[in-house]
Amino acid sequence: MSSFDYQLFVIGGGSGGVRAARIAANLGARVAIAESFRYGGTCVIRGCVPKKLLVYASHYAQEFADAAGFGWSVPAATFSWPKLIAAKDEEISKLSAMYEKNLLGAGVTVLQGAATVLDAHTVEVNGQRIRAEHILVATGGTPFLPKLPGIEHAITSNEVFNLPTQPKRVLIVGGGYIAVEFAGIFHGLGSDVTLAYRGEQILRGFDDDLRKHLHDEMAQKGIRIQLHADVTGIEKQADGSLQVGLRSGAADAAHAVDASTRTEVFDAVLYATGRVPNTQGLGLAQAGVTLDKTGGVVVDDYGHSNMPSIHAVGDVTNRIALTPVAIREGAALANTLFGAAPTAADLTTVPSAVFSQPQIGTVGLTEAQALAKVVQIDIYRANFRALGRGLAGGKERTLVKLIVDSASQRVLGAHMVGDDAAEIIQSIAIAIRMGATKANFDATVALHPTSAEEFVTLRDKTTRTRV
Repeated sequence: MSSFDYQLFVIGGGSGGVRAARIAANLGARVAIAESFRYGGTCVIRGCVPKKLLVYASHYAQEFADAAGFGWSVPAATFSWPKLIAAKDEEISKLSAMYEKNLLGAGVTVLQGAATVLDAHTVEVNGQRIRAEHILVATGGTPFLPKLPGIEHAITSNEVFNLPTQPKRVLIVGGGYIAVEFAGIFHGLGSDVTLAYRGEQILRGFDDDLRKHLHDEMAQKGIRIQLHADVTGIEKQADGSLQVGLRSGAADAAHAVDASTRTEVFDAVLYATGRVPNTQGLGLAQAGVTLDKTGGVVVDDYGHSNMPSIHAVGDVTNRIALTPVAIREGAALANTLFGAAPTAADLTTVPSAVFSQPQIGTVGLTEAQALAKVVQIDIYRANFRALGRGLAGGKERTLVKLIVDSASQRVLGAHMVGDDAAEIIQSIAIAIRMGATKANFDATVALHPTSAEEFVTLRDKTTRTRV
């Protein structure tokens, strides 16, 4: 008789934990899972899914305006933030319930409550001690907030989806994908948006051409972007508004200008300055699990920590913070523990999207990364106004870019800013993963008229050599 209550105990009911639990159960393991909030995790409850719903909503103002160019007479539209949030809440509740239903259907014991790791094989949930042969930590990440005066008046991506009213003046602090996505959302819904970022350009880590292109497009839409800017403090006023101290020119010594400080008033301040692994209060360090400097669980390629019985997948490992990655890692771990052979999640070519306005889709290496890997690269670009923008009177331009190894002619990276970029890059990711060359792209017949056809009609190149 086994001394364990379960063969696998999963802490965290998000995408990675749920996938691991279901697959392990389908492989015959006795599995339990605990979630302290709602099943579905960051992605379903307060991340990708509700954000994409708000992105959809924010597109309509521009679509109503564009309709006139195509002969439509559209009456003046009005927007209700409470109705949008109520509809979003209903959809999220359905999805969360579906996660629980699927777990139960797979034979997983589903618990509601915060779990704490006591030792290599013991967790505690709601005062009950449970023994498990393996423990999986899949608690995701949480927004980072800096220490500064009045930071308690700021909100993060955890709270923004549940605001009772739409703020008319919004300051978004940060320059990553969450920051630029919410800048587009609030601007599209009619708010006055300012984005403040302490760095030299938004979207650090993305290809430089994409960063500049998106910046220019956001600015021409009317979003105010302030680079080399930082918040010094937030003070709540008697009318509920927020007076914010902003310092400019002091964030980056390499690009420093004379620093200046001023105050501006907003209705909401949204901090999107990164996320950290959600390991506070789990008892991992006390149990002997090695954590990195930000609290992430240190694991190998198979999701194993330094303790043979404790594992981790997803954002809590502080690696690639994407839902499909967590799902792939969760599946691989379940197969490693209970399947036929150890399985590592292959993350060599991971596509990603930024649901900014315009949208970004990207896969493979950036120009800088490619030059660090190979001696010489060929760069192919196209910058154009997509069909339909002319009739609508729009100025938005699309950028597509291919990065090719000059020696092998293998395509190392594909990047796009424009309508349906994520949908297009998802398909191109298959070709790049299979090792497609520029000749393979050139030999593919274009699908006309589309923006995607530009990827197979690119001819003019710029060659760059590693210095």
